[in-house]
Amino acid sequence: MVTEVDIHAFAAARADGAQVIDVREPAEYEGGHVPGARLIPLGRLATALTSLDRHLPVYVICASGNRSRSGAALLADAGFDARSVRGGTSAWISAGLATVHGERESAA
Repeated sequence: MVTEVDIHAFAAARADGAQVIDVREPAEYEGGHVPGARLIPLGRLATALTSLDRHLPVYVICASGNRSRSGAALLADAGFDARSVRGGTSAWISAGLATVHGERESAA
């Protein structure tokens, strides 16, 4: 079973420097994402495992929480402490939290 966290627990972990992976497609990511979230589309996640820090929890986010559950399950099966963000980027935006547009992880 995949661990899910709500948007507030996720925001606190992110503020503390947690790894954040956005598993949406590039156009979705560019349309608005969590600052600091690294884009790794779900279809490419299995081939990107070596680029992640196994010593830190990984928070996986998508648009609404469906793909992030799949991504977190894949990571958990590979030995990561992975968590899915319930409600995804939609919940983040609805909560009025900062969002970055474009392909950069963070605002310049």
